[in-house]
Amino acid sequence: MNDKPLTDDMGTLFIVATPIGNLKDITFRAALVLKDVDYVLCEDTRISGRLLFDLKIEKQKIVFNDFNEESKIAGIVGDLKSGKDIALVSDAGTPLISDPGYKLVRECISRGIKVEAIPGPSAVIAALTVSGLPPDKFLFLGYLPKKDGKRMKFLKDLFTILHSMEDKHFRTTVIFYESPYRLVDMLNDVLEIFGDIDIIVCRELTKIHEEVRREKISESIKHFSEVNPKGEFTVLM
Repeated sequence: MNDKPLTDDMGTLFIVATPIGNLKDITFRAALVLKDVDYVLCEDTRISGRLLFDLKIEKQKIVFNDFNEESKIAGIVGDLKSGKDIALVSDAGTPLISDPGYKLVRECISRGIKVEAIPGPSAVIAALTVSGLPPDKFLFLGYLPKKDGKRMKFLKDLFTILHSMEDKHFRTTVIFYESPYRLVDMLNDVLEIFGDIDIIVCRELTKIHEEVRREKISESIKHFSEVNPKGEFTVLM
């Protein structure tokens, strides 16, 4: 990546984790950074604005998402090189995890600009700790392909890879995100390829209506076929 040495007179890009639901999960350090930076890069200024309002922080907010990331990078890097400190947040959780920001971080590193993580909430880790599945090794796959054919191929390839790891030391918990609109279709695909295995479906973690279902896939399909899926889903198996 041809990393350049860090330069002291440049600003810092802070990767700030924010609550995945419960606003009280913001860390003291994250709040201090958000208060001190020159401006905040947000996926959605309305969502981040509610968090900043709750923290009593008035700060310039700039939209930074999948649609404008590449066009914004040059200007952001220019601000960092001029000495400005900037925070990057996502709508919820740790930035870059299935969210924009990776290209910006790579560019900052290549320019010798300091990138600092402000750790905090993550739906992946929260779901893993309450799942009851082995937490020592896990494979996070982000969002599965949206199209049915590509998702089926992805799951078939995953099945082949996992079952080629016969040594118990390579057995791993698999985690991915899923949209409520595709949840039942995805569960049916997993049932077809993996059989009626145990699965954990976490919905709206840390929120008022948090739900963690530990059951066979067939039972999960039956439930969500009768109860319309709503919210953010993290699935483990």
